[in-house]
Amino acid sequence: MSDTVVVGLDVGGTSTRAAAVSLDGVRLGTGRAGGGNPTTHGADRAAAELLAALRAALADVDPARVRAGTIGLAGAGRLLADPQGHAAFDQAWADAGLRCPYAVHGDALVAYASGTAAPDGTVLIAGTGAIAAEVRDLRLDRVADGHGWLLGDAGSGFWLGREAVRRLLADLDRAEAPGGLARRILAELTGSSEVAARPRATAETVVQAVTRRPPVELARLAPLVVTAAREGEPAAASLVAEAATLLAESVGRIRPAGAGNPLVIGGGLLTGDTALADAVRGELGRRWPDAPLCAAGDAAAAAAWLAARDLPEVTDPAALHARLVPAR
Repeated sequence: MSDTVVVGLDVGGTSTRAAAVSLDGVRLGTGRAGGGNPTTHGADRAAAELLAALRAALADVDPARVRAGTIGLAGAGRLLADPQGHAAFDQAWADAGLRCPYAVHGDALVAYASGTAAPDGTVLIAGTGAIAAEVRDLRLDRVADGHGWLLGDAGSGFWLGREAVRRLLADLDRAEAPGGLARRILAELTGSSEVAARPRATAETVVQAVTRRPPVELARLAPLVVTAAREGEPAAASLVAEAATLLAESVGRIRPAGAGNPLVIGGGLLTGDTALADAVRGELGRRWPDAPLCAAGDAAAAAAWLAARDLPEVTDPAALHARLVPAR
């Protein structure tokens, strides 16, 4: 089986990562390139980044050895429905020297597979946005939220940033001295934590600072909230607790009460030792006490596993997962 190679790609808005692995678990090559999401960057640029990542991953690998590939991509359905975008990805695949088929899956499914080999379970992702998805037989079944910053993404990085600014503005409306979190937000947005003699003037400066930039950039304030919560700042801790409740409620829309199959959590806000990750684990543990909680891991390796698991020589997909996807 070591002669067989599979390729997995994790394609995001800011980076594209590729991994070429053998079925005995040896990482033969990796590649990294810029953002490759065609919805964000357009089909041609996305395909160029895909090709760059593939070429780097295959630098020391004969492409003829590659038997299958998987691309994990946010908005996979849009790519598959767009003939121009699909053709651009097909061309990039061929230009990398690959002649095997490849599959395109949503990033939520790949995130799920990066945390567990179980065919059924749930994944919760929270970064700039937020989405929950139920997985059945390693296919996305039902999805909750992921509706974008304007209509949804409750508990996401955008949500945390927006709510922190709203609370700052409420303090200024009441002519109250901003608390610890509010001062951090004020300084980040305006360059100073000082409030003018007329609090309304400071409020107007805050509004201008926010509205001059794309709305989604409010998500850049989320790390300030999460860090302040870790330090015990009351307003930040309250926001993080509310965000965790909202994220758990999104999971509850699609996951049956009492379900015991795995729950995978991932995304920038839920990866590692963060206050929000701790709060979310607590909420999910209370609601589904019998469910294993798994951290999402290497998405490119998980995509490679999804590509490999249907090959005829793979008789034990769970054992293959243990070889290909590093445990966290």
